[in-house]
Amino acid sequence: MDGSSRPVRKDEDALMPGTKEWWLVAYDVREEKRLRRVAKHLLGYGVRVQYSLFRARMSRREAERLRWELLRLMDVEDDLLMLPIAQSSLDRLWQKNERHEWVGEQSPCFVV
Repeated sequence: MDGSSRPVRKDEDALMPGTKEWWLVAYDVREEKRLRRVAKHLLGYGVRVQYSLFRARMSRREAERLRWELLRLMDVEDDLLMLPIAQSSLDRLWQKNERHEWVGEQSPCFVV
């Protein structure tokens, strides 16, 4: 309880407004021009991990804004997946060829 007589959700306590967390953003865009626009837009939020997979450190509000912006660039036939990464998953992260430090790392890009 938080004093307001309502139970506090575990994730609510850990993620206060504005708290940043890592997100994976994957997409499948079926037209070349839209594909380039979506990829270029995502570069403003994070870094490319694979061709259609980006990682970005964002608050939930920033992630919602990104989702809205991407849906405006995409067509109904295109797909989008945005997945927040739990800290417990980051602790076990392994990547072939490179080991990126995801804990506390600041994104090299800024949202303006």
